[in-house]
Amino acid sequence: MSYLNGEASHWLTQSPPAPDSPSPLPNEKQDLIIVGGGLTGLWSAYYARQAHPDWAITIIEATHIGFGASGRNGGWLSTLLPGNRVKYAEAVDRARATDPTGPVGSAGLDGIASVRAFQSALFDSIDDVLAVCETEGIDAHQVRGGHIDIAQSEAGMSRLRDLQAGNEKFGYGPEDMQFLDGEATRARIDVAGALGSLYFPATAAIDPALLTRGLARFLREQGVTICEDTAAGHIGKGAVSTTRGQVSGNTIFVCLEGYSGTVTGDLPGLQGRQVIPVFSSMIATEPLPADVWEDIGWEGHECLGDTAHTFIYAQRTADDRIAIGGRGAPYAFGSGLPGDGEVPAEVVDLLAGRLSSLFPDLDFDIAHAWRGALGVTRDWCAGIFFDPEQRIGVARGYAGHGVTATHLAARTLLDRASGQATPLTALPWNDHFSGQWEPEPVRWLGIRSMYRIFGIADTWERATGAKRTSLLARFGSHLAGLAE
Repeated sequence: MSYLNGEASHWLTQSPPAPDSPSPLPNEKQDLIIVGGGLTGLWSAYYARQAHPDWAITIIEATHIGFGASGRNGGWLSTLLPGNRVKYAEAVDRARATDPTGPVGSAGLDGIASVRAFQSALFDSIDDVLAVCETEGIDAHQVRGGHIDIAQSEAGMSRLRDLQAGNEKFGYGPEDMQFLDGEATRARIDVAGALGSLYFPATAAIDPALLTRGLARFLREQGVTICEDTAAGHIGKGAVSTTRGQVSGNTIFVCLEGYSGTVTGDLPGLQGRQVIPVFSSMIATEPLPADVWEDIGWEGHECLGDTAHTFIYAQRTADDRIAIGGRGAPYAFGSGLPGDGEVPAEVVDLLAGRLSSLFPDLDFDIAHAWRGALGVTRDWCAGIFFDPEQRIGVARGYAGHGVTATHLAARTLLDRASGQATPLTALPWNDHFSGQWEPEPVRWLGIRSMYRIFGIADTWERATGAKRTSLLARFGSHLAGLAE
């Protein structure tokens, strides 16, 4: 089987090319410098330009727009909150007890209510992203078909019920999710052995590269300077050093996510080992013929997930491929980065096997494989930070749920920089401290062991027909900080 392996992602290879040469660095002081040309940086520039048409704004990107996770992800503009909801709620309650006048405590909401407000803001962000695409003429192949999490085992069904209860507790209403039995599930997407599912109508499937490139094109038209092939080095008060010289600015946003370790400086939310890159891999098939789609269904272009511990995420693309991702080979020793995204052969085989387990009769060829780096914190919660003395803001740690969260993060960063107290500055990811990752080799061993535990748990549940989540998986979840 011959397929393209690496070159960032299928999305990026199919999207229009970036400009041939980088824009020159500005000589004059900028009102806003954004380090990182992914979705957080692009949305920050978009809303800064809307609010301040006279501002000088520059985006600095080490390679090209969307090179990181923003151009490599599964294309889920989803309702999924970037973090552990229980940990956010507990942190809010602690903050209210110790500093009731602080940015989170001053909102007057307890932990659960604060997370519910966070979830509501994410729902609104999906609407806002789709509205911007329509208003600015950005065609990202967006289809609001919802997303569906499917269970193929009794243990998976028990996790669906737990997920439904947790979602109800933390802000989902009856209109936000629907429990489907096996027959109703297979009527949407004919997944082998599907016993049931949860359906979330608000989610939209997108082509992430088209979204990033479309935003960049609009920003250039609006006078935003985008300096690609320009790697940032040291970031300090009022200045960013780069491989092409120094840029000075009043305010600096650092939006590097899994690439946060590539810069230096006393940056809020990034001191020490707060963020590491964790890999997620994807494959895309060759386009499937019409008769295959008649058998599978999937007419609504729903985003597809499952309830396995080693979970997958997938979508039916605009050109009738299946793009499916998962967490094979999740971490490189010493927080290494994925480069152009070449995927180990065993991970490609693993993803192809998962696709076959969903659709056993499907005859498919792989067209492309790639992987990208997610920014992950020790408690798997994202955080928004702003140092008013240095006027440096940081967003990091989306842990794979960033397509929607990047939009909300950008608006929150701008509110924090304004100095105004707003509903967004009171959301629980503001100044959320996640702790430090362990040093190597403990970190490498721990992450590898966690995913090994989850793989063994999935195999055990399938082999035994378990009715509930295995004790091994529950232990792994608690050890990793994933359990809610």
